[in-house]
Amino acid sequence: MPGLKDVATISVDTWGLAHIRAQTTRDAFFVQGLNAVRDRLWQIDLWRKRGLGLLSADFGPGYLMQDRAARLFLYRGDMEAEWAAYGDDAEEICIAFTQGINAGIDLMLDGAWTLPPEFEELQMRPGHWQPEDVVRIRTHCLSRNATSELARAQVLTLADPETDLLRVPLSPPVPPEEWASRSEKRLPPDVLAVYELATAPVTFQPDRLNATLADASKWCVVDANKTVQASMEGSNNWAIAPALTSTGRAIMACDPHRAHAAPSLRYMVHLSAPGMDLIGAGEPSSPGIMAGHNGTAAFSLTIFCADQEDVMVYDLTPDAAAYHYGSGTEAFRQIEEVFQVKGAPDQTLPLQFTRHGPVVYTDTDRSIALAVRTVFTDPGTSPYMTSLKSMRATTLNQFKSDLATWGAPTVNMVYADTTGGIGWQAAGYVPQRDGWRGLVPVSGAGDYEWNGYMTAADLPCLDTPEQGYVFSANEMNVPNDWNHTARPIGFEWFEDGRAARISDVIASGGAKDIAGNCALQTDTYSACARMLVSLLPDTSPMPARDLLRSWDGFARGDSAGALLFERWLTEHLCPTLLERVVPDAAVRQLLQPGNIPTVVRVLQGHHIELAERAGLDRAAARDTFLSGTLDAAWTSTCASFGSDPTAWRWDALHQGYFHHAIASYDVGPFPTGGSSTTTMMAHYDAAEYRVRIGASVRMVVDVGAWDNSVWINAPGQSGVPGTVHYDDLTPLWAAGSYVPMLYSLQAIEAATRTRITLIPTRL
Repeated sequence: MPGLKDVATISVDTWGLAHIRAQTTRDAFFVQGLNAVRDRLWQIDLWRKRGLGLLSADFGPGYLMQDRAARLFLYRGDMEAEWAAYGDDAEEICIAFTQGINAGIDLMLDGAWTLPPEFEELQMRPGHWQPEDVVRIRTHCLSRNATSELARAQVLTLADPETDLLRVPLSPPVPPEEWASRSEKRLPPDVLAVYELATAPVTFQPDRLNATLADASKWCVVDANKTVQASMEGSNNWAIAPALTSTGRAIMACDPHRAHAAPSLRYMVHLSAPGMDLIGAGEPSSPGIMAGHNGTAAFSLTIFCADQEDVMVYDLTPDAAAYHYGSGTEAFRQIEEVFQVKGAPDQTLPLQFTRHGPVVYTDTDRSIALAVRTVFTDPGTSPYMTSLKSMRATTLNQFKSDLATWGAPTVNMVYADTTGGIGWQAAGYVPQRDGWRGLVPVSGAGDYEWNGYMTAADLPCLDTPEQGYVFSANEMNVPNDWNHTARPIGFEWFEDGRAARISDVIASGGAKDIAGNCALQTDTYSACARMLVSLLPDTSPMPARDLLRSWDGFARGDSAGALLFERWLTEHLCPTLLERVVPDAAVRQLLQPGNIPTVVRVLQGHHIELAERAGLDRAAARDTFLSGTLDAAWTSTCASFGSDPTAWRWDALHQGYFHHAIASYDVGPFPTGGSSTTTMMAHYDAAEYRVRIGASVRMVVDVGAWDNSVWINAPGQSGVPGTVHYDDLTPLWAAGSYVPMLYSLQAIEAATRTRITLIPTRL
């Protein structure tokens, strides 16, 4: 193995987890890169080309506009400051990691290892990596809230702030004067198309692959549903102190909720070298792990819904070469970028920037331009890269100190160690906005600037609290005494009931052991569902009413009540309520599919103005509405599934699916339970009830008795179609099962099914 300093091994266990052992930390990260090629080469190669704007060289003119969009959001700042944010040895780690990737690619190109089938099918070859490639790409990061700002501006143009709550609620409530900050410019719905294209996955439609330069501009727009789907991506995590467990040891659990895909977004790996012994989940294109344990401390993250973006609107000078700022003007900074294009000459395209960030829209006829102000332009905001420091922390104080330079995404970090200490820390670079909250597009002329960042050192935390546990589920968890006017963090949180359910189960003793924590991660109880069912009047149609009243609120796969409820909610109740509140179809389209917690509150009478518009402010009218929509749901469900509800199953309709960019490699469907409002997130596409977002990785860690820990990663560890570990874990995932997360050498040896011994080349 050229590039290796000493002998190293990769031991792949029964479930596809690679246990890497090396004699130095440098070699461990080298082998991690090599192993990423072994299991996930096509995935990480596509991610790199997408992020760096190199797709058109492989796939032709249909990808040119996506390449241009991606390059607008590349980090272009000082690399010394960038590396420093992630730790003293971050650059050396990324050098070793990319050297390992390149060594693996050479094995593929030389024929020693076989290229994954996608390369042949798409007639492409992998590219070699530079260390900077790992950190300069930002567009795969979950970020907030540019697209929501635009949607809100469009709703406010046609309606009012109260109506927009049906799209996304705000917590805490925002005073009416906030909307005076909105730019006076009327913005068309496509002004963020370039931003959405930059953050979109790669698709391979035949028309796109066969596009010519003449029709390259056709591929400038992504599926409008992407924004709705992305807004549902979140996670759960928690840490439980020894006093609340049956073993007297702490437990840490996490299950990040992201778009389901094949291969999985996450990759489980074990890295062992003198002074370092890490196991857990990361992204295959990055060194280290972001959730797992190091033999002393366990840690994981969820999204902390802080706002890291703003849409800036500019007035142009007559020649469109500059924009108005302050009392004068500033010229756009322009870069000419060269793009290689398969089957065509190289193309040179301009990229423009303002002082705030990349320009994504220009209309010279109306003399306006838009830029996206984002933390991504600043050092230290490569997604998850501060894990290179925090994953090695062995005390809570060290862990929190390491998080002070965590830039993006903004996260809830939980921690538990072998001393029994637990903690929660919000982390990330949160823009300090003085006098405004960042909820709508604003003028870029200088009145709405960021005054530095709040970091983890400024954000809330809990250190070994008396209640004996910490948790997060993307809820509004900022302390009650926080000054949201002076230090606004964010206002668009998840209000789906997951957080309350997690807290209730832990507090009541339902998560004392590993099995209890697994059950909580796969818990399908919906508080929102029970609230709606409790509103049903006695005059509701009897068979449907009785079925829902007898239902316990758990969206299990075999539940007839869950099937009826979800069809009622999705096909009848929510659409009908939106039609009554918002007769204007253009406005209603902006609100789709409707925020479930807001819908529940309207029917409970908490949003009086919206209830009045719907004619539901009186109990009799509400009862008639609930009964009528339920009756329609019963009729349609009988038509689809038969008139005998004892034969109904939720998972006959609701199915897990893992989509590959090449459809022939898709994995699924797999019947599954859960919903958009359960701890086991299973957010589905309303058109097909196909689960699009949820946990692929789940992990429960027994802190100190490490071999008792468990995990699952769907569809499988490998990204190579046709291999045993490509989709072997999906049936277990669909059943809510787990596999052992082995850590000790003895346990690993017993479970090893494949071992690769790597011997350095001696000159």
